[in-house]
Amino acid sequence: MSSRISKTHHQQRSVRGAIHQKHGRTIRPDAAYRQRHRADEISTHFSAPETWYEPRQRGITEYIVQPAGKGYIHPVTVDEIRDRLALLPASLTREIEVVQLSGMTRKRRLFPLYGMQWGPNVYLYPIEESLTETYVRPPRPEQMVEARMFGGEWLQTGHEWKLIWTPETIRDFYLNNVLIHEVGHVNDTRNTNHHKREQYAIWFATEYGYRASRGRARFGKAR
Repeated sequence: MSSRISKTHHQQRSVRGAIHQKHGRTIRPDAAYRQRHRADEISTHFSAPETWYEPRQRGITEYIVQPAGKGYIHPVTVDEIRDRLALLPASLTREIEVVQLSGMTRKRRLFPLYGMQWGPNVYLYPIEESLTETYVRPPRPEQMVEARMFGGEWLQTGHEWKLIWTPETIRDFYLNNVLIHEVGHVNDTRNTNHHKREQYAIWFATEYGYRASRGRARFGKAR
């Protein structure tokens, strides 16, 4: 499937309700837990969520950094991303043309993501400068497990839930999970069904991200 086609295929909206402000803090709705999505899963209401970079097939990866935005930071640097990608087999990174550290915008706050893949391009999004994300609904079990794997801590305070990171844990989470998950999407040229694509990316991130970074890689065929 070409990138042009996938951009408008399987249009689905995953965010229910608007993010609102309370005492100067961003409060996220239930479904706004930083889901990782491809551009083709974002509602047409949001139009193109990112800058599209035409494939040039140059065999090199370009890195682009946008200002994170007021109150936000990029949890990883270009050098850290480049070094992490260098640990992957070259066959898994040769198709990546652009890695962009994107800035936070009003629309992106309505559809919060950690990362996204669009064609041969990977986009990583900033996180709150406080390293604390606040939600109005409890996390799902798989969200608690994923955060725990990388050192994130969920805490309930009254009617709100907070996901708390440190500079080290959020860096680990981005480099060994978010980034590798999106690289998995770039490499998945077989699946077109959203569920199967997500299954593959989760497997890819677990094997080439989490297990590899812990010295427990057991590379094999994706299920």
